[in-house]
Amino acid sequence: MSVLDNWEQWKDFLGDRLHHAQNEGMSKDVINDLAYQIGDYLASQVEAKNDQEKVLADLWSVASPEEQHAIANMMVKLVQNDGGAKA
Repeated sequence: MSVLDNWEQWKDFLGDRLHHAQNEGMSKDVINDLAYQIGDYLASQVEAKNDQEKVLADLWSVASPEEQHAIANMMVKLVQNDGGAKA
């Protein structure tokens, strides 16, 4: 089963990667840029596996690049502030 199949597992996966990147010394700007690149890849190359991903994909498809960056930044904040992420 892919981490993309379950929203909570996906958020936990992202949270783990975020904390790892922070522990390796990546800056907030680099992390946000990577989040944007991952979001862009997922939106164009990967089929949404659950309702939450479908909503994100729909929002991404109508957003300007600036709005897409905002969506990516919000996802970083979501997994950073979600208690499920492990340090």
